Amino acid sequence: MFAVHLLAFHFAKLKEDQIKKVDRYLYHMRLSDDVLLDVMGRFRAEMVKGLGRDTNPTATVKMLPSLVRSLPDGSEKGDFLAVDLGGSQFRALEVKVFNDGKQSSQLESKFYPTPKEVIQGSGAELFSYVADCLSDFMESRNLKHKKLPLGFTFSFPCKQNKLEEGVLLSWTKHFKARGVQGTDVASSLRKALQKHKDIDVDVLAMVNDTVGTMMTCGYDDPRCEVGLIIGTGTNACYMEDMRHIDLVEGDEGRMCINTEWGAFGDDGALDDLRTEFDRELDLGSLNPGKQLFEKMISSLYLGELVRLILLKMTKEGLLFNGKVSAALLTKGKIEMKHVSAMEKYKEGLSNTKEILTELNLFPSEDDCIAVQHVCTIVSFRSANLCAAALAAILTRLRENKKLLRLRTTVGIDGGLYKTHPQGSAKGAAMVTAVAYRLAAQRKQIDAVLAPFLLSLETLRDVKNKMRTELEYGLKRETQDRATVKMLPTYVCGTPDGTENGKYLALDLGGTNFRVLLVKIRSGRRRSVRMYNKIFAIPLEIMQGTGEELFDHIVQCIADFLEYMGIKGARLPLGFTFSFPCRQASIGKGTLVGWTKGFKATDCEGEDVVDMLREAIRRRNEFDLDIVAVVNDTVGTMMTCGYEDPNCEIGLIAGTGSNVCYMEDMKNIEIVEGNEGKMCINTEWGGFGDNGCIDNIRTKYDKEVDEGSLNAGKQRYEKMTSGMYLGEIVRQILIDLTKQGLLFRGQISESLRKRGIFETKFLSQIESFSRILQETVKELAPRCDVTFMLSEDGSGKGAALITAVAKRLHNIGQK
Repeated sequence: MFAVHLLAFHFAKLKEDQIKKVDRYLYHMRLSDDVLLDVMGRFRAEMVKGLGRDTNPTATVKMLPSLVRSLPDGSEKGDFLAVDLGGSQFRALEVKVFNDGKQSSQLESKFYPTPKEVIQGSGAELFSYVADCLSDFMESRNLKHKKLPLGFTFSFPCKQNKLEEGVLLSWTKHFKARGVQGTDVASSLRKALQKHKDIDVDVLAMVNDTVGTMMTCGYDDPRCEVGLIIGTGTNACYMEDMRHIDLVEGDEGRMCINTEWGAFGDDGALDDLRTEFDRELDLGSLNPGKQLFEKMISSLYLGELVRLILLKMTKEGLLFNGKVSAALLTKGKIEMKHVSAMEKYKEGLSNTKEILTELNLFPSEDDCIAVQHVCTIVSFRSANLCAAALAAILTRLRENKKLLRLRTTVGIDGGLYKTHPQGSAKGAAMVTAVAYRLAAQRKQIDAVLAPFLLSLETLRDVKNKMRTELEYGLKRETQDRATVKMLPTYVCGTPDGTENGKYLALDLGGTNFRVLLVKIRSGRRRSVRMYNKIFAIPLEIMQGTGEELFDHIVQCIADFLEYMGIKGARLPLGFTFSFPCRQASIGKGTLVGWTKGFKATDCEGEDVVDMLREAIRRRNEFDLDIVAVVNDTVGTMMTCGYEDPNCEIGLIAGTGSNVCYMEDMKNIEIVEGNEGKMCINTEWGGFGDNGCIDNIRTKYDKEVDEGSLNAGKQRYEKMTSGMYLGEIVRQILIDLTKQGLLFRGQISESLRKRGIFETKFLSQIESFSRILQETVKELAPRCDVTFMLSEDGSGKGAALITAVAKRLHNIGQK
């Protein structure tokens, strides 16, 4: 009996010694309470940084708005599909939500593997695989005859502007599919599903797995306002007050924020806590330097972390008599399932012996005890770090609510802490159910906006009508009745690099007027340097007399010449005049009609160059050599042509809208000559003034036209230019509000005011340039087009045209 007690004491002592040995070796992995409180403070600071508009770009914790504004309220009902992509397996689910007073749901699911060749292949292959699995699931559940809404759980960092779309910021965990980063993954799934003609699925919501977990728990517990994933990866979301979210418009209510906390520390904020093993693991990962917090916590990495520790301890003779097996040298040989098995309370030691024996390590009792403790320390650190970040979120929630004590629920999913086996995917269905409740309202809004959604067939019809008008404008017998005037500019050449000297340029076309001094240098070090000053054109001048307008222009020129100290110099000048002009030469331009809010009297039908000269004579302070008068589109083309000799089109899409291009002289019947090319200013803003595009003009276009200064004129410009788009939006919002679809049916005083929506607001909502380029590619498939932004604008182009004109004039004299 005494011998048995002695043996028990021996093993207890042996175990204590082994534990102390491992504790000393992994000292830096054992985090004190003070360290964890410090980590909590660091994470709180990162949260604030991620929520700020100015600080978000450099924040590692991105705090991504999910567009989910509320939890289920119990009134949701219907059948929904869900797919869950992001972990070690892919899941497809059918979720039935019942509105029976009991707030119940029924769930059926099927798991599918995620082969390495799929998740690290091409994006097209990945989403095709997801669609194939969903099709198989629907077949097994006899659902192919139904049209069902679908929620897409996608467990990676995404930027969302809409609930039903999300742009992937970066892959994490073991995913690395090509061509997906920076694209809308929900759209990619839709395209893959469209190839399955036998199923009809509407991807209605896209959520992160943390959001899905919170929504699942929120269906059962209305106090749930945090979602936490601790599995293959790790992440958390929570309900944040809108007033703190700079990245989203609005101050009322709350929105779920997907923290993407896995990247915490990517800026070095955790470097003092990361061990040599963390660094070695990171260097061997698919994304070195990224997701550093996740690599200290999640199950994808903990097994490898344990392997690296055991390998070094063995090499130093602390384990297995210093004998390293081939298996211990192999990356990925120890997985999280092994760590969990070795940690178990009762059978942990026997599991450890079995696992280590399979790795050909032939462990002693001491070895098994030490390895088990290594697993415990790695897991403890994971749990403690996760708790520190979660505590930061909970403290923020408590402070947002101004409470002394917070009572809340955290919804948790993931292999390391398994509470809701179907958590995140069922949550996607719940988000979809909430979204489905709003679908009727959205359909009404879509019906209002339907006339603005032009099909490719309609756009091709517009293209053909525009082509017809272009040809009318070029022909002598039809030019008078053409709405697209096709005005010759007498610009017959582009810069060839020999231009040299100083030039003045004027730029008139919007509410601001620019005067520029442009210095052009030729030769090997050719360059263009510009100095400019911007002057306002007051409304009373824009809509006063022509004499007042040109006197104001000359006053601005005088101020600029004095500012630059060149008042006595007689420099050649190019005049960018962004209104329709009929030209008989490059130095003469007769105003056809004002656009863009200008209405100065006694100008239409007059030569604007003569009016400028007369205003200079009236002032009698300086003289200028006015060489060329050009449209802003021509100036833009020349500016880009200086950088790229292939440039032969100029496009303005701003306050107004217009285009010019180089046309063969043989096609221009309204100008003498058949040789070479000449730039044609289309003045396409008047396209449709004859009613040829009335079929695509909405009631809002007509309302804006009727309220404009030139009703019935420039109809195409009023559908495409920044000066009018904001007013169209305002009219639509008023209509939707009257129907009770917005702002609770209340039209505010500010919404009644014209001009409240400026072009800059609209440009933040939608990418004009992207849509323009994509549509041009669709409508002109055999034209490979490069779009070059004219950084220096049409003013520089006017100077270049003047320089080219002087060069060609000198050649003619010789």
